[in-house]
Amino acid sequence: MSCCHIFFYNLLNSMLKFLVKSKIVPAGLRNAACLDTRQPIIYILPYNSKIDLLTLRMQCLQQDLPDPIKPLQINNFSMPRCIFTYENTRLLSRYPKKSTSVSLVNRYLDLYRLNSDLDIQIILIFIIFGRSPGREIKNHSLVFQLKLVKIIKKIFTVIWFGRDSFIHFSRPLSMRDLITKHGTHKSISQNLIRLARIYFTRQHLVMIGPRLPVRKDLFKKILEYKIIKKSIQNEARSKKLSVKKAQQNAIKLLEEIAANFSYEAIRLFDRLLGCTWNWCYQGIYVRNAERVRTLAEKGHKIVYLPCHRSHMDYLLLSYVIYHQGLVPPHIAAGINLNFWPAGTIFRRLGAFFIRRTFKANKLYSNIFREYLGELFNRGYSVEYFIEGGRSRTGRLLEPKTGILTMTIQTMLRGGNLPITLVPIYIGYEHVIEVANYANELRSTTKKYSFFYQKIPSLRKLGKGYVTFGDPIHLDTWLSQEVPHWRDSINSIEIQRPKWLSLVVDKIATTIMVRINNAAVVNAINICSSILLVSCQYSLTRTQLLSQLTCYLDLLRNVPYAYDVTVPNMMPEELFEHALAMNKFSIQNNTVSDIIFLSREQIILMNYYRNNIQHLLVLPSLVANIIYYNHGIALEQLKQRILILYPLFKAELFMCYSKQQLLTVIDDLITELSRQGLLKKQVSSLYPVPLKLFSLQLLAACVNEILQRYNIIFSLLRIYPQINRDTLGKKSRIIAQQLSVLYGINAPDFFDKTIFSTIISTLRSEGYINDNSNNINEKLSKMCSILSELITPEVLKTIQYASIMMINKPNITTLPTAQSAD
Repeated sequence: MSCCHIFFYNLLNSMLKFLVKSKIVPAGLRNAACLDTRQPIIYILPYNSKIDLLTLRMQCLQQDLPDPIKPLQINNFSMPRCIFTYENTRLLSRYPKKSTSVSLVNRYLDLYRLNSDLDIQIILIFIIFGRSPGREIKNHSLVFQLKLVKIIKKIFTVIWFGRDSFIHFSRPLSMRDLITKHGTHKSISQNLIRLARIYFTRQHLVMIGPRLPVRKDLFKKILEYKIIKKSIQNEARSKKLSVKKAQQNAIKLLEEIAANFSYEAIRLFDRLLGCTWNWCYQGIYVRNAERVRTLAEKGHKIVYLPCHRSHMDYLLLSYVIYHQGLVPPHIAAGINLNFWPAGTIFRRLGAFFIRRTFKANKLYSNIFREYLGELFNRGYSVEYFIEGGRSRTGRLLEPKTGILTMTIQTMLRGGNLPITLVPIYIGYEHVIEVANYANELRSTTKKYSFFYQKIPSLRKLGKGYVTFGDPIHLDTWLSQEVPHWRDSINSIEIQRPKWLSLVVDKIATTIMVRINNAAVVNAINICSSILLVSCQYSLTRTQLLSQLTCYLDLLRNVPYAYDVTVPNMMPEELFEHALAMNKFSIQNNTVSDIIFLSREQIILMNYYRNNIQHLLVLPSLVANIIYYNHGIALEQLKQRILILYPLFKAELFMCYSKQQLLTVIDDLITELSRQGLLKKQVSSLYPVPLKLFSLQLLAACVNEILQRYNIIFSLLRIYPQINRDTLGKKSRIIAQQLSVLYGINAPDFFDKTIFSTIISTLRSEGYINDNSNNINEKLSKMCSILSELITPEVLKTIQYASIMMINKPNITTLPTAQSAD
């Protein structure tokens, strides 16, 4: 390298150190672990840009990778370490120089032929300054292809976006493996460069996305669709309006719905949200993001389907996706958020607004469906909350299938549109709205609140978690469930095929199950699960640590699902972290500290316990049956769980099939025996007296669920002709009063939605029917099993209350515990 070149590089490098701060996406150079640093490493970049080269050099030196500027020395040959797939254009011409990339690869192939032990590692590097996709502009001027203009444009881009630059390192490719697979013919060089160009094009779409439409042009295109024209004419006819007025109404609906995505807003809020997370949380932990990146690189249209716990969710998920090097999605937001200034801000961040109901508004329904379809057709990812609203109980809500139905209808009309649904679990150690949720459950009055109103007074809210679950490829799913589904493609007449409703319901349930399969266990929800079932909501430090060890061993040794995250911390570390969150109270004692929950803490901790209740319910049910039935035979235990399990599965969106369930029960028995909580004699199971307290605590985790089931089945047994609406109302009254009598401080214990889900499951499982005659052998057997799994005192109160409810239909309160006795 000449002195002039050295001086130029040093000068440019000094400027870039000040102007450029690049990030590796996804965060952390994960692919470096696959490198064999003993072998030569070369880099393939799209363009021969000195700025890109020096930006890469700064990151390579930080990551202890070879300097891309220094030549590679192999067998006394000096070779460039960087290969560029596209050559630069001449200074005042649109035409590129003659390509040298293929000849360079050929020279490396020649070196391999001379030394077969040589294994050159190839890394594809994609560098970008800023991630603005730009707007759709017609008739690009050729002048922008001139190299001089490109150089000037690049300089201004670096000045403006230098500290917002991103580098993606590909997984290293082994030249030895390529030659072994494809041979040593020189055509391999051309194929490698061609594939590298395709890779860079895909990375551009993955990180930046398609160009943004001009809003007016988008509206004009949607209004030109036949189905929208027909809807406008029907609107004019039904409301006695002129076609022009009906068209203006359609435009207003589009303005109400459509997002106004802005990269500048994304960039600004990325900074603000970064400060917010650092202020509020002790870290955001992301798992399985590579699944989404792989889908994006394959060209899938991604639908993100997170659970909904807080207003933080949509901002957190967009922030995480952006920092994984992916385009933030367009987000379906409730129309209640469309107020100034929040509505304008959310639109800029990609939100499009949806009304709570589409009933009696065919025009709105069609416009929304076509807008959603246009997003998919243009290549945007979409996010919506399948629960419809935030969960007030900490459990997953019943899925709302409206937008999911529209998504599948879009696929039916789009033919080979590869749409993939990605379930996402979002969890927190502290949900800032949780106190409001508890008040809403108790008073049934909804109180609107937004996280930014509380941020100034909140700090160190623990950790946040985002886990991307097992994706659902819609075309594969439909091919399995409805082999002839493609017959419905492009048929405007078949807006809703006969099979659509059943398939949508099944997909929705599967999404909820896979969200639960990606649950995260943390210090707060696992400690809450222990303290909430203890006597007087208190335990000594020693007892709590012992039970914490028991639960962690169960979750680790008999994992619920592959994607469930269990902390790798020791029980003592987990406990200390929970104490630092100030969620529990502690009373110092000379023998052992007592950890307890105050009344207000009890109510709030139920929310976090419910986040992972589905993980512990089966071990708890096994412990409960053994605790109340000493010496029960293993086969009898399995039979009882098989009878009870469909109710648990429907209520908590559990993942086991009946075949898997038997294996899991065996594994749980083995683990509980290993922990010394129970012993097996011949084929019978007995509690171990020394560990009876620990087994009792584990068994108590399922008490509230079993009490709810006892209430419903007790009413059914006493009054077989009861209809489902009456059954739900009377069950809730009994549950509400039972919570007062026995100090059950869980607002969700008598939640309307939970009882509705249980009663719907009873119908599908054959316990109730439409003939107003609900007494059958199956129901009697269930009543017998349930009556053995709660304390006699509670059972007696439930039975007495059920009789009173039937004999006095207008009763709204229960007698006291003394009168019930």
